[in-house]
Amino acid sequence: MSQPRFRNWQAIQDEVLRRIHARDWPPGHVIPNEVDLAAEFGCARATVNRALRALAEAGMLERRRKAGTRVALHPVSRATVDIPVIRQEIEDRGQSYTYRMFSRKIARPPVSIQARLCPDSPVDCLHVTALHLASGVAYVFEDRWINLATVPAAANQNFDTISANEWLLATVPYTHGDISFTAEAAAGAEADLLGTARGAPVFVIDRTTWDHDRAITTVRLSYAPGYRIRTSVGTPVSV
Repeated sequence: MSQPRFRNWQAIQDEVLRRIHARDWPPGHVIPNEVDLAAEFGCARATVNRALRALAEAGMLERRRKAGTRVALHPVSRATVDIPVIRQEIEDRGQSYTYRMFSRKIARPPVSIQARLCPDSPVDCLHVTALHLASGVAYVFEDRWINLATVPAAANQNFDTISANEWLLATVPYTHGDISFTAEAAAGAEADLLGTARGAPVFVIDRTTWDHDRAITTVRLSYAPGYRIRTSVGTPVSV
């Protein structure tokens, strides 16, 4: 009987996970190379590569140049965090949503932002700052840079009635991102906007998202005191 053909990376990913969970490929096992898997699954090598890359990012595989790809000795279950539409998040709490944009300009980002969005060659980006409010009370301050080389349509958006957060999630697909959580001392105007004392601790999320190897946006979200985040723990099967 001929081997079934796998025409998309998600199907290949599911099959690799099945073999890992069934211990066909036990922890530490070096799996076949991409060329052999592509021949077995009847697909392009690039399709196999994407599936294995996603599983490596999920902690299920370990990939090393010249050493091949092996099943992780200690597969990691990772917390997964959805990117919410802030308006929807507030309305789901039973509160009314309002939004105020403070600034919008096209400029070369500072070096720290260039390192995330355009490390190879600096490009003009769109910088937007805005405040999201829940029932008239400050909820989160958004400080965002958008890579116009990846999302040129953003240059034509005013973001005066719809936030960059909501517009990007509705119109720009992303494949993956990285995120960090910190507690920081509220400073200056940011503390005033969030209605808290200067120096008071606030919860901050820094997030950058990509479409494959092209950075889309990086954002700093500073939340008013009392914010709580919820996540789930599991092994993602797609990114």
